[in-house]
Amino acid sequence: MEFNVKTLEGKDAGKVSLSDAIFGLEPREDILARVIRWQLAKKQQGTHQAKGRADVARTGAKMYKQKGTGRARHHSARAPQFRGGGKAHGPVARSHEHDLPKKVRALGLRHALSAKFKAEDVIVIDNLVATEAKTKALAGAFETLGLTNALFIGGAELDSNFKLAAKNIPNIDVLPVQGINVYDILRRGKLVLSKAAIEALEERFK
Repeated sequence: MEFNVKTLEGKDAGKVSLSDAIFGLEPREDILARVIRWQLAKKQQGTHQAKGRADVARTGAKMYKQKGTGRARHHSARAPQFRGGGKAHGPVARSHEHDLPKKVRALGLRHALSAKFKAEDVIVIDNLVATEAKTKALAGAFETLGLTNALFIGGAELDSNFKLAAKNIPNIDVLPVQGINVYDILRRGKLVLSKAAIEALEERFK
């Protein structure tokens, strides 16, 4: 399908052909949910750790005699019901990662791109290049394009001026095409692709 290309100044820069196999799918929420869950699980550090009754430093001596007191038959002060005792069933350090087939990950990316295209939230820019690393100038260009919340995907190598200028603008993310992912696509309002990014995506999913 043909799609209009713009410059950063908002002018027309011709057309580009978009593949139906990447941008023309009917988005499936179940696949997108699986990929996002997998991504977020990988990001979790899993370093949370509570002290159990084996970890707290308290005496292990029996608190009082077994019989004759009229009270419950307690043994150790490390038990969870006592102040200063260990936590019952607390979190332990572990990995939250789980496997997801490569084909499902690739399919999830195509469905995320198709979802953005179907919602008319895709913009194609001919080249993501800034003449100088000035945030004010780039913010003005984004305002002209109506971009307040967007993910920019450039080619394999990002223009350093563009990357630095966009760094301080809130709700704007810039990634090279090899860093494109489902979570970042869906968490931002608009998806802005360079022509180099589209070529790389079509080569990747050929």
